[in-house]
Amino acid sequence: MIQRRALLLATVAAMALPGCLIARQGARGGTTRIRGRGAKAAIEIVEDELGVPHVRAASLHDAYFGQGYLVARDRLFQIDLDYRRDMGRLAEAFGADFVAADKAARLFHYRGDIDAELANLPDGVLECAEGYVAGVNARIAELEADPAQLPPEYAMLGIRPLRWDVRSLARNRGLGMGDADDEVRRARMHAAGLLDLDALMAPLRPAWRFTVPDGLDVAGVSEADLGVLDPANRPVPFDSIHEVPSDLAERRADRFARGSNAWTIAASRSATGRPILANDPHLGIGGFSPRHVVHLTAPGLDVIGGGAPGLPGIMQGHTDRFAFGRTNFHIDQTDLFILRTSADDPERYWHKGQWKRFERFEDEIAVKDGPTQRVTLRYADGRPIVAQDAARQRATAFATVGMLPGATMRFAIIAINLAKDWVSLREAFRIHSSPTNFHYADVDGNTGWQTIGFTPVRPKHDGLFPAPGDGDFDWTGLLPVTEMPSAYNPAEGWFASANQMNLPADYPYGEKVISFDWSDPFRYNRISEVLRDQPRHRIEDSIALQHDVQSLPARALVRMLPVNLSPEAAPAAAMLRRWDCGLEADSAAALLYEMVLPELQRAFREMVVPEAARTFVPAVNLYEMLRMLERADPRLGAAPAQARDALIERSLIAGWNKALAAAGPDPAQWRWGDLHRVNLSHPLSSIPAIASAFPKIEGGRSGGDGYTPMARGLNSRRGYQVTHGASYLFVADVGAWDNSRFLLLPGQSADPRSPHYADFYPRWLAGQMQPLWFSRKAVDAHAVRRMEITPA
Repeated sequence: MIQRRALLLATVAAMALPGCLIARQGARGGTTRIRGRGAKAAIEIVEDELGVPHVRAASLHDAYFGQGYLVARDRLFQIDLDYRRDMGRLAEAFGADFVAADKAARLFHYRGDIDAELANLPDGVLECAEGYVAGVNARIAELEADPAQLPPEYAMLGIRPLRWDVRSLARNRGLGMGDADDEVRRARMHAAGLLDLDALMAPLRPAWRFTVPDGLDVAGVSEADLGVLDPANRPVPFDSIHEVPSDLAERRADRFARGSNAWTIAASRSATGRPILANDPHLGIGGFSPRHVVHLTAPGLDVIGGGAPGLPGIMQGHTDRFAFGRTNFHIDQTDLFILRTSADDPERYWHKGQWKRFERFEDEIAVKDGPTQRVTLRYADGRPIVAQDAARQRATAFATVGMLPGATMRFAIIAINLAKDWVSLREAFRIHSSPTNFHYADVDGNTGWQTIGFTPVRPKHDGLFPAPGDGDFDWTGLLPVTEMPSAYNPAEGWFASANQMNLPADYPYGEKVISFDWSDPFRYNRISEVLRDQPRHRIEDSIALQHDVQSLPARALVRMLPVNLSPEAAPAAAMLRRWDCGLEADSAAALLYEMVLPELQRAFREMVVPEAARTFVPAVNLYEMLRMLERADPRLGAAPAQARDALIERSLIAGWNKALAAAGPDPAQWRWGDLHRVNLSHPLSSIPAIASAFPKIEGGRSGGDGYTPMARGLNSRRGYQVTHGASYLFVADVGAWDNSRFLLLPGQSADPRSPHYADFYPRWLAGQMQPLWFSRKAVDAHAVRRMEITPA
């Protein structure tokens, strides 16, 4: 049963009249007029009561100009810091400690023909991107003329924002490790005779047999082969803008925490008689908000929803014709290739029967308070060289789909926004390299699910190990989108994705390898459990499900509680048995469970992972652990059922003692939300001046964890604070668009001087979904201010 609190708040949010949600202010003070260099004609911007701007433009260029201007108005330092990092220009602002990070970022700049990349974009996309960049630059120019209006960080750090260039959107492809560390780990485990233990941390889904590529010396593979992919080799002294954690277990946890929930309900199963689409992306919580909400209109365009600051377009939302959402689909898009270099000339490598020379690019990195540093960037057939060891005649090339021609992901969201229907979306998917479950529902009643993203074709290996770089194992192309899993108007009347392994049972994955690494299915299983039992799904049902805190791992643990327990373990077992397995913020049992589970995982790892393998298996997969415990797996020992019961008993005792230490001596006063807080601070708050100028937004209590539909993940090794989850939530009533609802944490602006700095924080904590006004009539009825941008 869906948690009562979630259902109550969802019903209130869905039934409240929009005008009652916030005190009506009306349009005030006339229209603010500004001049924007780069705008082609007058642009009207209407801001509603919730701080959502509605851009009304006469051209596609100017609609996206409006988005760029508004994002720069609300999030300039956020997008500027990201732009500096991606372009490898941190050292010029912050000093020599950032040179290694800048060099690594520049290594992942596309070195092919940028003009050809831009010419390959679908019709209208470049015009929109140019408008977005012009809008960002117009806001920067406005602030340069009046520096006192710059966000406070700039004066504190002594820097100025960088101007943007549309060509940089095509050049920057992003530094990401993919699963390279897993490839190295498996090779090392194979060399140590421990590969069978890999499934305890990274079970292969679907089931698969390991095959080492011919010619790979697994004993020669080491962490050094990761080179600059290893965060330790490209440190960013600002801890909070590290791209990935340096610890292996935390890197995997971080990779799979960045998931999402989405479901699409056909009209046949909807109480409204129209499709419903819901989506809540799970991203980092604690720093800058990863979404900014805007509405863009122009001839041929009418789209509203959440966009990623710095990325043109709307990622999750709806047009006037269809709603769209996304979750991470898992595609293995990277490979490590071990190259043999020449003993006489380490600039040459052996490939396809001949010696070839690395492509070399010389670059200069400006350094604050220091001399400019020259760096050399090397590539093998366009693949970045991430590590070199001339003494061993060895180099590592990192193959990633992001460096391929046509991988212009930073333009793909615009293409989706410009599409008119399911068929025209295929043209947008052509440049969409990021792995995605795409959800669709249109005003004609059609629903669709399409997996998209560049999928390498590997004729001779499966991507689970590094491969020799002699050319025999090179990729031979990309899997066409038409051969990726999909469904259109499925008979079941609903579908959902939560990053689980969702390859259809009849998909020929032996011939078309996509991935073996997926998120555990707990969230999906709970979502499907609810949706199957709702023949007439309502908007408030989707809202309730987005805030559902029922824990399937907790159910599994409670089912396994031993009957006969020691007096020390009995109180913990009794509390858990009385519990409904809902991770409510006010639940004592939820707090106890969150203390017991890590103890169980730690003790289970010590039982089943030999000491010699613990470096390779620093954590165990929760789903795999629970499966082994429930079936009393022989690996637990000669008497597996008794061993399981003893393990659970010890964990109950340890968890109870942890709860006493963390929450006090009176179990009646324990509350999960007292520990599980939502605290937000500036990513550079380690700098005292910034910490002082940007007050923390903190204190909010939360339920849930990383395995509940209301994802509020945590790192129990570092504490109980919420570290990831759905900061943006969205439910679309397809066709009756003004009934759609959304939430955004903590607000539209990252500037503490703005009234929208933290105005959504209490609403988000309470789950009070707000109306996403779309029709011109509704927007005008709730307008509080207007702006007009005219060409400079």
